[in-house]
Amino acid sequence: MVELQVVLPDESATMPPERLVELATAAEELGYGTAWLPDHLLPPGEFGPTYGGVYEPLVTIGYLAARTRTIRFGTSVLVLPLRSPYVVAKQAATLHRLSGERLVLGIGAGWAQEEFAAVGAVFEERGRRTDESLGIIRDLFEGRDRGGVFEPKLRAPLPIMIGGTTVPALRRAARYGDEWQGLGLDGAGFAAAVSRLRSFGDRPIKVGTRLDWSAGEPGAVLESAHELVAAGAETLAVSFGDESGALDRMTKFRELFTAV
Repeated sequence: MVELQVVLPDESATMPPERLVELATAAEELGYGTAWLPDHLLPPGEFGPTYGGVYEPLVTIGYLAARTRTIRFGTSVLVLPLRSPYVVAKQAATLHRLSGERLVLGIGAGWAQEEFAAVGAVFEERGRRTDESLGIIRDLFEGRDRGGVFEPKLRAPLPIMIGGTTVPALRRAARYGDEWQGLGLDGAGFAAAVSRLRSFGDRPIKVGTRLDWSAGEPGAVLESAHELVAAGAETLAVSFGDESGALDRMTKFRELFTAV
């Protein structure tokens, strides 16, 4: 059975934190399995639909996990080459323990060249740095020696999700990921991406994609959702737009999708 997920609307600097709590708790009550938070540090334009992530996602997940009980939280996606992998691993392991093992660490290589320049990171090295950092994080999570003591040790697996549809992203998912999340794919495109991913290795990976229903009627997104499930999607993460109508759309989508 497909797992329905929600992408929380973290695009507005004026959004009260309690609004995110309201949406996260509503998603939990409605039966959504995972809530995702976007990430940008210093984007070249205003935060919004393109540059989500006003609130730093790992910090925000700690806040939301304390106000919920069962829903998983993840980053979709954390731009890993802008950060130290040792700090990310420490933060993630801590959040996993404090939340009752409810974290998914979603990782991407990033795409905004200006953002890399703003923080002093080399855009052209992002793929190599992402792979090296994932290797370090995997070592720390699995108890291999990286020159010091890593705590808190994982009591339960902490899934790593790799986002992206490029060939390097698919290869990265096959090597390091427990989950993979696409974006902007129809059924045929999703099936082709999954086939390419599987060609890079035989590790078991849960596959899914993101959808957007931020305005208008739900017919098109529902059709896309069922097409993606037929193509093999195990998870569907839906962005319901800004906070003004997100709760109503989240509720309606759940009702309509499960009614079919």
